Amino acid sequence: MSEEANLDAYLRRINYAGSIAPTLSTLEMVLKLHAAAIPFETLNPLMELPVRLQLSDIEQKLVVERRGGYCFEHNLLVKAVLEAMDFAVTSLAAGVLWEHPEGYEAPLSHMVLSVDVGGVAYLADVGFGGQAPTAPLRLKADLEQQTPNERYRLSGGYPKWRLDIEIAGSFRPLYEFTLAAHGFEDYVAMNDAAMRRFKSDLFVSLAPDGRRLSLRNARLNTHEKGETTTRTLTSLIEIRDVLTNVFGIALPDTDRLDPALEKALRPVSA
Repeated sequence: MSEEANLDAYLRRINYAGSIAPTLSTLEMVLKLHAAAIPFETLNPLMELPVRLQLSDIEQKLVVERRGGYCFEHNLLVKAVLEAMDFAVTSLAAGVLWEHPEGYEAPLSHMVLSVDVGGVAYLADVGFGGQAPTAPLRLKADLEQQTPNERYRLSGGYPKWRLDIEIAGSFRPLYEFTLAAHGFEDYVAMNDAAMRRFKSDLFVSLAPDGRRLSLRNARLNTHEKGETTTRTLTSLIEIRDVLTNVFGIALPDTDRLDPALEKALRPVSA
């Protein structure tokens, strides 16, 4: 993808006003502010509308229209932004282990980034929904790393890495990946599968101020300081209000939206 990011517009979108020198502190602030400002959301598949991965389409949706998106949109946008700041970035692909049993052979379905900062490699991923790390993670095995939210741990690396997240005192696997570079066409193919996967359920998440906000269909969870509160939404008015005022999404003006949100009101399993 040869397009260049509109850096000024992106920085305004995430409320960033600091240095754009390619340093670790810059990378940390970009990932933290991105996670707090631009939600993970699956409204387009739910409305049976395409998710387009050209940078101009992603910027229009996530930056100009103040929407969100899922992993390919988030991480392609951040890749272009970091490259505009003169970071060296490699696009990777991961197999998702989250919510799958031990021993599951995960197909490649998720995009992550490797960012070089002064010769040291860091994992960056703003697109894994409610479990996405809100800080860069040094690519070093068996090092527990604290972020503004949870603690993470990478293991392996020979050649496959695995990323775990600490929840309630124990580490659980999120995904596995190698450092083999992947190109735009690889993500287009993965995106076709993702659009099918997300067409039946609403997923939204955001990480402002050290909190985790997540919406799965009609169930809204707020995670803060180790505690979780849950609210069940019961109407379209409630869902629209939460999407707008909790997640900051500028809802699209389309007749497809309300029928899509009706899907989210059906009962969900615990």
